[in-house]
Amino acid sequence: MLAFREFRARVGSRSFIVMSILGPMIILAFTYALFAFGDEGKQNWNVLISDPNDIMGGKIMPSEENSIHYSFLNDYIENEEFIEGKRYQQFDAVVEINEKILSNKVSHVFYREAPSIRIQTKVQYQVERRLEEVMVDNFTSFSIQDYRKIKRPLNMVFHNVYDPHDEALNMGVWVGFFYGALIILFIALFGMTILRSVAREKSNRIVEVLMGTCSPRQLMAGKIMGVGLSAMLQFVIWTVFIGVGLYYMRETLFLDMLDPQNLNVQELALQADVSYEEQMLAAMEYNQFVDLVYSQVDFGVMLQYFVVFFIGGYLFYASFFAALGASMGTESDGQQFVLPLVFILILALYSGYYAMNYPESSLANWLHYIPFTSPVVVMVKLMQGYEPGQEYQIFLSMFVLFASAILLLLVASRIYRNGILQFGHRLRLRHLLKWLRGS
Repeated sequence: MLAFREFRARVGSRSFIVMSILGPMIILAFTYALFAFGDEGKQNWNVLISDPNDIMGGKIMPSEENSIHYSFLNDYIENEEFIEGKRYQQFDAVVEINEKILSNKVSHVFYREAPSIRIQTKVQYQVERRLEEVMVDNFTSFSIQDYRKIKRPLNMVFHNVYDPHDEALNMGVWVGFFYGALIILFIALFGMTILRSVAREKSNRIVEVLMGTCSPRQLMAGKIMGVGLSAMLQFVIWTVFIGVGLYYMRETLFLDMLDPQNLNVQELALQADVSYEEQMLAAMEYNQFVDLVYSQVDFGVMLQYFVVFFIGGYLFYASFFAALGASMGTESDGQQFVLPLVFILILALYSGYYAMNYPESSLANWLHYIPFTSPVVVMVKLMQGYEPGQEYQIFLSMFVLFASAILLLLVASRIYRNGILQFGHRLRLRHLLKWLRGS
């Protein structure tokens, strides 16, 4: 009954309703911005190539291009004519190929509406590639394949000596860090809810009435369970909202990015016989963040471990907040003890960032098992991946977290029992020690 009372009070509050809607909306808006970042502008182009000397021979690509359609005009075209002429209104841009282009390698593109960076890169690459074919045919005895082998530049790969496998640069670890940050966010929000609720009930003496019907331990357990259930309900709401939002974006807003023909462009960058320009084009074409969200992350596994480590982390930290709330002499008292808790939560968040950048360091290994930081570090480690035979580490971390949470709940219940009915005092460390030793 006590847990249900707390659950109903939290769920019915305005802040709970606002955060249940506003939280996932912010996350979806941020995700949308990441999907669309660097790809503003017109996404499909109808291009007219003005080639009066027929240098390009009326062709540009061996296969049809999805986002760019080329047409050729073997004549000059003035700027005003392109703007006003009815026969040119269907074209988004005109590319000038003059007789000097093979020597000065300069071409001008006049557009009606600014294209995306992706479109600009593709047009430049495709025109340049065709001109290379023309130059090889006219001025050398090489085949185009031999020419590209000679032209191919050195591919120099840079590595951090402390992270030779570029584990810290893996985009997937940011997903793990996001899950860890979400755990800390929920713990901070609902931990402070426990603290304020206990302090308020103690300040207005409602706790004296409640103590007539239940024991202090039952009162503390009911409060932690009720607030925890409301936290889990809010997380379920967030999951549903975000899941529906991601599905909607995949089915309506980013169909082009998720087109298999576009995603296969990444394979181009992995082939050994392609030029540096082709690899750069592949990098521009391939949206790694979209592929990360929709292809690389196993949300089922991540959500399972998220729930387990959130419950363990919440019980661990909730004992601190409940004990602190019961120890306050007034509702505004004990701020000097709140700050260390906030600092520890920030430190836990930073530990995940540290584990991202130094995954093999001894400190990261210790942070993996320390209950203050393990919920965040384990989430990051899950995306980095455990070495074969090392999967036991996650269960060992889980055991340490829940064992620590149970121990701290026992300690907090003793402080709660001895401090909940104490009024009018200034909270001091000696009070906590005294109530901890008390029977």
